[in-house]
Amino acid sequence: MNTIRDNAIIGSGPAGLTAAIYLSRAMIDSIIFMGPSIGGQLVTSPLIENYPGFKSISGCDLMFNIIEQVQSNNIELIYESVTNIVVNNNNTFTLEYSNNNQLVTKTILIATGASHNKLNIPGEEKLAGKGVSWCATCDGPLYRNKKVAVIGGGNTAVIEALFLSNIANEVLLIHRRDKLRADLSDIAKLNNKNNIKLIYNSAITNIYGDTKVEAIDLLNLLDNSVENIQLDAVFVAIGTNPSSSLVKNILDLDKFGYIVTDSNTKTSHNGIFAAGDVVSGSLKQAIYAAGQGALAAVNIQKYLGKR
Repeated sequence: MNTIRDNAIIGSGPAGLTAAIYLSRAMIDSIIFMGPSIGGQLVTSPLIENYPGFKSISGCDLMFNIIEQVQSNNIELIYESVTNIVVNNNNTFTLEYSNNNQLVTKTILIATGASHNKLNIPGEEKLAGKGVSWCATCDGPLYRNKKVAVIGGGNTAVIEALFLSNIANEVLLIHRRDKLRADLSDIAKLNNKNNIKLIYNSAITNIYGDTKVEAIDLLNLLDNSVENIQLDAVFVAIGTNPSSSLVKNILDLDKFGYIVTDSNTKTSHNGIFAAGDVVSGSLKQAIYAAGQGALAAVNIQKYLGKR
């Protein structure tokens, strides 16, 4: 008979990994399914300046440090994705993953995060990885002394533009609204960057190029005029979609597909908890996700009667 684990964590971002550290220290038999995006969306952040303990650090370096800490606690990691969750009659869950493998657990923490939204315009898919990118940290160095565009008006878009301004000759920050939605401290930094040009009330409608990005069509949303602009790369930073399809038939979701929890990270199904960007109302900040992960770990302990 297979051993029934105390807990399984699905997701390897700051929420899931923080929970794993807390559960390990509480002697909870836990396992992490790392999934397809090791470290979550945070690894794409070029610079983090609001995470306690670091004046500044890249998201990739921060997640490497956290993963290293998890490994030092001898927590079992499975580098696979869960494909199905079966709710059993004895208050346990069966997780199905690759090659017909199964694992039975008493509790689950869903920390699957969210995925990047796309523009869904001509040329985007064709030129993905050839100048169209969703990760300035990963691909920005390829466009040193080039002209690039960042699409979006939130925190991610502004941070990506600031990062790219240290690499590219010119950065166009294009937003479909008339003002940015990012933190004021980051917006203020834009004023000190002579090579960032803000373009409001505009949207990209086409991306051109055969083997690499060569130009875009930029639609002015006020007068419907279209300008063709030559450039070398397009970085898309227009938000995310929750990775919640695995539990859509098990848990309550909000109208956008994010998991609904109470203030204690409990979901609508006993024994299943959720933390991080996949949760409705998340601040989409690393420190918030880590805090939720810690809170979830405490509540999992309580649920299991071990706290």
